[in-house]
Amino acid sequence: MGGSDRPVALVTGSTSGIGAAVARRLAAEGHMVALHSRASAAAGEALAAELGASYTAADLATDDGPAALVRAVLARHGRLDVLVNSAGITATVPHADLKGATAEIWRRLHQVNVIAPWLLVAEAEGALREAAARGRPAAVVNIGSHAGTRPKGASIPYAASKAALHHMTRLLAKSLAPAIRVNAVAPGLVDTPMTASWVEAQRLWAEGSPMRRAARPEDVADLVFSLVRSDYVTGEVVMLDGGLNLM
Repeated sequence: MGGSDRPVALVTGSTSGIGAAVARRLAAEGHMVALHSRASAAAGEALAAELGASYTAADLATDDGPAALVRAVLARHGRLDVLVNSAGITATVPHADLKGATAEIWRRLHQVNVIAPWLLVAEAEGALREAAARGRPAAVVNIGSHAGTRPKGASIPYAASKAALHHMTRLLAKSLAPAIRVNAVAPGLVDTPMTASWVEAQRLWAEGSPMRRAARPEDVADLVFSLVRSDYVTGEVVMLDGGLNLM
């Protein structure tokens, strides 16, 4: 597949939910998409066949997994223009249960939600700078969370990991400009199979947000693509919560 003039976009965690929607949107807009997941290889290969994309399995919870993933994408496609850090994990712990939020939970969430995106950007930096040299800034988009901006979320370690990702987005935007733009999207509730049973949250967004519904994965994908397409926006953490933050 190497040697194509199409821009290449690596979307981590892209075999379902938000990541799959982002991958579909980027493919529809002319990108060659490199799909990724940790374990759902069958879903990854099926989506790759649907989109004319590639698929690579990698465990981002390991120290060498992120770099290995970027190297595999570059070996297959020969270039990298866009990196979307969509892969992430969570843990549900009541905020008042301090001992329930164990050190192991803190380490696990930060490894995937903070350290892995950092390692992916660090490994991809050279290829992204080469992409910028071809005529326009390269793009990194991190998928953060409403919980990273408001005192809420499935657990304090999860919210803190997303807040760290948001701040890292701003720091990287300063460090890598003007060749590489770095932005983040901070969704609130998104309708996915995982959130279908979240009755209280569904009610909150249906009754309490100005848009009267949760986001759809395609809403997130639309915003991600707008940030990829821009040549000027960088260092932004864009809230995508249907206006709930106004209430």
